[in-house]
Amino acid sequence: MDSAQILLAVMWVGLTVYALLGGADFGGGVWDLLAGRSRSGMPQRRLIEHSIGPVWEANHVWLIFVLVVLWTGFPLAFASVMSTLYIPLTLAALGIIARGAAFAFRKASTELWQQRLFGGAFALSSVLTPFFLGTVAGGIASARVPPGLAAGDVVGSWLNPTSLLGGVLAVLVCAYLAAIYLCDDAARSRTPELAEGFRRRALVAAAVTGAVALGGIAVLHWDAPRLFSGLTHRALPLVVLSAVLGIASIVLLWLRRHLLVRAAAVLAVAAVMWGWPVAQYPAMLPPALTYREAAAAPVVTTTVLVVAGVGALLVLPSLVWLFLLQRRMPYDADASH
Repeated sequence: MDSAQILLAVMWVGLTVYALLGGADFGGGVWDLLAGRSRSGMPQRRLIEHSIGPVWEANHVWLIFVLVVLWTGFPLAFASVMSTLYIPLTLAALGIIARGAAFAFRKASTELWQQRLFGGAFALSSVLTPFFLGTVAGGIASARVPPGLAAGDVVGSWLNPTSLLGGVLAVLVCAYLAAIYLCDDAARSRTPELAEGFRRRALVAAAVTGAVALGGIAVLHWDAPRLFSGLTHRALPLVVLSAVLGIASIVLLWLRRHLLVRAAAVLAVAAVMWGWPVAQYPAMLPPALTYREAAAAPVVTTTVLVVAGVGALLVLPSLVWLFLLQRRMPYDADASH
């Protein structure tokens, strides 16, 4: 295994963690949008704020890590993706900025109209940002990003059936993860009404996500035959594992095994995340550009690996401690009023 291959795997670990943590933050915004009117939806919104408040900025560390590794370790792929898919990437970046600003300002606002304004911006950007990130993934996976500066269609590369499927699935998966995490948080905080509410939302999100994923098989077969072939051959074990874990999460939700369903959901999404690169390996930009062709010189990829290792030793303990502290701070429904 060469340094470029190891670096690619490390980068994908970072992307998977971002999907599992940052994705759930986006999903919290989806449920914030669907919580209802100001008064009736206040308990749900307070729980969402409590759950993501301490960690929402820290989760974007993983996205920054992925972008830096892609830029330094695979510069040709980075330049190709950024120049061809600059429209959805710019919209996603604006969504991340607007979402963070709105989340902070809503918490500091005292007037109801201000809270509604910033709450609407937070919720809407929480839907649009993962959608645009999903369209980027769909454009790459469907072989619409050729190597070279702006070598692909800057509109058709992300406005196509596979990209739209990727965008919708990204939003649904974020909502699914968030509902499961929030259900667990509410159960630990001994607020059974909120736990039951998010349990029902998680069941609905799981059913809708599964239905869209099944329908997406036909879309991939028609629009992205290379990806479809890889998912139904080399990556089939991961696809099957994801489906089994998804069904298991529904059963565990039904049985109210909140901690176990959290683990099952995380593993189900992680299996899907790893199914994509396995399906198209060794291509980094399908159909032709391999990770070796896209990689920087071996001395660069080795140096990036060393720096990433040192950074992990410094940063990961702090992040783990942050999440442990968050789990030790149960939601106090009375104090939130």
